[in-house]
Amino acid sequence: MRAAARDAVPTPHPSEFALPPGELWVFGYGSLMWDPGFPYVKWAPALVYGYHRALCIYSTQWRGTAKQPGLVLGLDRGGACRGLAYQVAAVDAKTALAGLWAREMRRRVYKPRLLRARLADREIRVLTFIASVEHPGYAGRLSVEKTAQLVATCRGDRGPNIDYLTRTIDHLAELGVRDHNLLGVLAAVRALRPDGTR
Repeated sequence: MRAAARDAVPTPHPSEFALPPGELWVFGYGSLMWDPGFPYVKWAPALVYGYHRALCIYSTQWRGTAKQPGLVLGLDRGGACRGLAYQVAAVDAKTALAGLWAREMRRRVYKPRLLRARLADREIRVLTFIASVEHPGYAGRLSVEKTAQLVATCRGDRGPNIDYLTRTIDHLAELGVRDHNLLGVLAAVRALRPDGTR
């Protein structure tokens, strides 16, 4: 990927990204559900409006390589998404934001956003990261078949792409959530694997 492409999407520094006063909540919809990477006070199931979870980001390191990119999750436009909201103590907010920026914004394929989220008892605002559709790393227009092919065959520094998919599905199942888009990709992956492996 050329330097110009990497720099095409401006990225605010955590200190420049305006958060609402009061408590900080972070919304996780993929690997943040099982590996948040920052201290938190508590977590709660949450529903975010206006975006849905999708395998729409090319992964050139963790679940693929530059020559054979895999796919990881992003929030793409439209619909709604169930995941986890983490409450971060004020004393830990600066550290949490720095870690999240280092993790999610390194390639600038995500954009930080504050979205409405519904908890069981109230509505809150959550910080989350949506897919940047202008970025060359955006993969939101792939067919289910092409998505399944990449997930079935790619691997990166953190292991096979299929493990990322099944781990997400398993964690969602623990929350009582069935993501039909991800389950459809998993079914297509299994169809490519006659040995029946996940």
